[in-house]
Amino acid sequence: MPDTVTDNRAEHEFELDVDGLRAIAAYQLEGDTIVFTHTLVPKKLEGRGVGSKLIRGALDAARDRGLKVVPQCPFVKAYIERHSEYRDLLA
Repeated sequence: MPDTVTDNRAEHEFELDVDGLRAIAAYQLEGDTIVFTHTLVPKKLEGRGVGSKLIRGALDAARDRGLKVVPQCPFVKAYIERHSEYRDLLA
């Protein structure tokens, strides 16, 4: 599986392409805060860790940019709860 999560800033979403399908984590920027609004993983990719890889990449990018995170999306919120190394990003 490709490891490259890209930030499509024009569409306000992080993207991960796998097997010709695209998983996305949509966001809104509010100053120095990134608000993750929803995550979409195609049914054919579910259960393969695609969502986790996507969110890990998105959170790493937020950290690199010095952004705080608001996880409105339940998937992002649950991911942060399970991975304590990202809790410092919470706004």
